[in-house]
Amino acid sequence: MPDLARAWAFLEGSDLVCGEREVQGAIARLADQISARLRDAYPLVLVVMGGAVVFAGQLLPRLRFPLDLDYVHATRYGAATQGGGLTWRVSPPPETRGRTVLLLDDILDHGKTLRAIRDQLLAQGAAEVLGAVLVEKILPGEKPIAADFVGLRIPDRFVFGCGMDAKGFWRNLPEIRAMRGS
Repeated sequence: MPDLARAWAFLEGSDLVCGEREVQGAIARLADQISARLRDAYPLVLVVMGGAVVFAGQLLPRLRFPLDLDYVHATRYGAATQGGGLTWRVSPPPETRGRTVLLLDDILDHGKTLRAIRDQLLAQGAAEVLGAVLVEKILPGEKPIAADFVGLRIPDRFVFGCGMDAKGFWRNLPEIRAMRGS
């Protein structure tokens, strides 16, 4: 059984990073940018589970073009707060050959997960792979991949809400919060 007291302690021990209004504004801006770019592409949109489900659920109704939708599930975190080795739970579908693919993910931090997914899609024959993330962490140094569409840039802190979790808790928050001391 989940530790309810621990979940509430995570929330109470956090700081607001981006409020709901700021998040919704970023999603609206992303929808406009993505719609302009992919209007004539009829892309395959792949949602990176489980973190991007909240982002995707808010972004998809705002996209103004036809698309196919599927998902992948690759993780480096599980219930941990630091990434480990990549684990594929659901690999990319075979229907990527020759397609423009738009990956939707919750966060771009070090870029290892997004890069691995992109590399797999390209190896399967995708014509083009674009990435859209709700948030990107500002980190020193260069990342192995850049997102084509970024909603919000945030400081390098352990964040949760809007699909991102704190040890499994609080994906459902409409705002983005950070653990104090992170």
